[in-house]
Amino acid sequence: MNDERNARTAIDFAFHGQVAIVTGAGSGIGRAIALELARSHAAVGCIDVTAEGAAATAELIREAGGRATPVTADVTDPVQLERAVEAVERALGPLSLAVNAAGIAGAAPAEEMSAEQWRRVIDIDLTGVFFSAQAEARAIIRNGGGAIVNIASMSATIANRGLHQAHYNTAKAGVVHLGRSLAWEWAPHGVRVNSVSPGYTYTPMTQRPEQASAMAGYAADTPMGRNAHPEDIAGPVAFLLSSAAGYITGVDLLVDGGHVIW
Repeated sequence: MNDERNARTAIDFAFHGQVAIVTGAGSGIGRAIALELARSHAAVGCIDVTAEGAAATAELIREAGGRATPVTADVTDPVQLERAVEAVERALGPLSLAVNAAGIAGAAPAEEMSAEQWRRVIDIDLTGVFFSAQAEARAIIRNGGGAIVNIASMSATIANRGLHQAHYNTAKAGVVHLGRSLAWEWAPHGVRVNSVSPGYTYTPMTQRPEQASAMAGYAADTPMGRNAHPEDIAGPVAFLLSSAAGYITGVDLLVDGGHVIW
C-alpha cells in the first residue's frame, strides 16, 4: 500500500527522552501514575500542594534509577503553576506530557451544602485542572506537541448511590467536557487531550477505617468484584499518553471494573 500508513513508526508504550508533569503526585492515584511513567522511562516533574508528598514521590523515582524533580504548587493558583512548569523544564528538559490528578472529595446533602464547600471542590477539581492544563499546554505547544490526560471520575457519568456529592460529580463532569473542549482547540498544535475516569479506588482518602464497610459494598456492586488500586489507573493513563494512542483525543476512558454498566 502506497499511503501514509507505510511511514508509521512502530507503536511505543515507553517515553524515552520525554518529560512529564503529574499534579497530585504526592499520593494515591497521582503517585502511582508518576511511578508508572518513570518506569516507562519518562523524566517526571512531581507536583503537589505538599512539599513532603512531592519530595517523597520524586525520591522513589530516583531510588529506582529514574529522573524526577519535586515542585510544590497549588493548582488553584495559575501563577504558581506557570512557575512549576518552568521549574520542571529547568530541571528535566522540554515538557511533552502531563497528567492532572490533583483533587479532593467531600460530601454534604445538596440542600445543606455551604457556598465554601461548593467552591472549594469546584476550584480544585475543575478550575485547578483547567489552570494546570493551560500552563502545561503553553509549554507543550512551544515544544512541538504532546499529550495531556486529566483524571476525572466515573462520578462524571453516574450519580453514586448513597453519596451526597453534587459538587464533586459536577466538577468531574466538567473535567470530562473540558477535555473535549481542549482537545479540539489544541489538536492543530499537535496536543492530544483525554481524560480517565476511575471507579472506586483505594487511596488514602478511601482507606480510612470508617470507609471500610462502604468500600466493601462498592466492591460487591462492581462486576469485577473488587475496587481499583491506584496502579489499575496508571496503566490506562500511560496508554493514552503513549504513541499507541496517537489517534485518540477528546475521549473519556472509564476504568471502573464495569461499575457503570448496570
